[in-house]
Amino acid sequence: MNLDIKLHKGDLPDEIEFSDKIAVDCEFTGLDIQRDRLCLVQISNGRNDAHIIQLDKDSYNAPNLKHLLSNKKINKLFHFARADLLFLNKYLKIEIENINCTKIMSKIARSYSDKHGLKDLIKEFIGIDISKQLQSSDFGGELSDKQLKYCAQDVIYLHEIYESLKKILERERRKYLYDKTIKFINTRVELDLASFNEDIWSH
Repeated sequence: MNLDIKLHKGDLPDEIEFSDKIAVDCEFTGLDIQRDRLCLVQISNGRNDAHIIQLDKDSYNAPNLKHLLSNKKINKLFHFARADLLFLNKYLKIEIENINCTKIMSKIARSYSDKHGLKDLIKEFIGIDISKQLQSSDFGGELSDKQLKYCAQDVIYLHEIYESLKKILERERRKYLYDKTIKFINTRVELDLASFNEDIWSH
């Protein structure tokens, strides 16, 4: 498969146009919102393309990216939206709506499995066994070709995975449950930002 991967420094160029459904993923220096920072945002139209934005860590001034992600008419597909939205909220200071999350979809749709990672979904629905070896690599500095390809793989398959999971949700009559659940995602992020990281529904 030939991937169209483009690296953008600081922000998206003015001339790029996106469809009304985009896949989005992020890379961080770690998963602690109090300590770690947002490094990259990857976006795909679902046509084997990946636009990788390497953000300016001193300003996070990316008006084109912010405008795109803030557009309520565009459906944003994430995998584990909770983590990505947490860092996007803190560092880009934007409100993102019209969100779907393939991890949540998988947990509700694929009750026949306890494996809901992106690698598992790509293997089941795309038929490719990707490597996650670079998941813990340093995304805060210069990026290697292998890192860029890894970042691209996190978004180029999400459109197809989303459609496959949607069919299962509809077939099993669980889509209404997913639709209600995903509405809570921004509140879950606000709870994370307020340091309520535990399961608030537990005893």
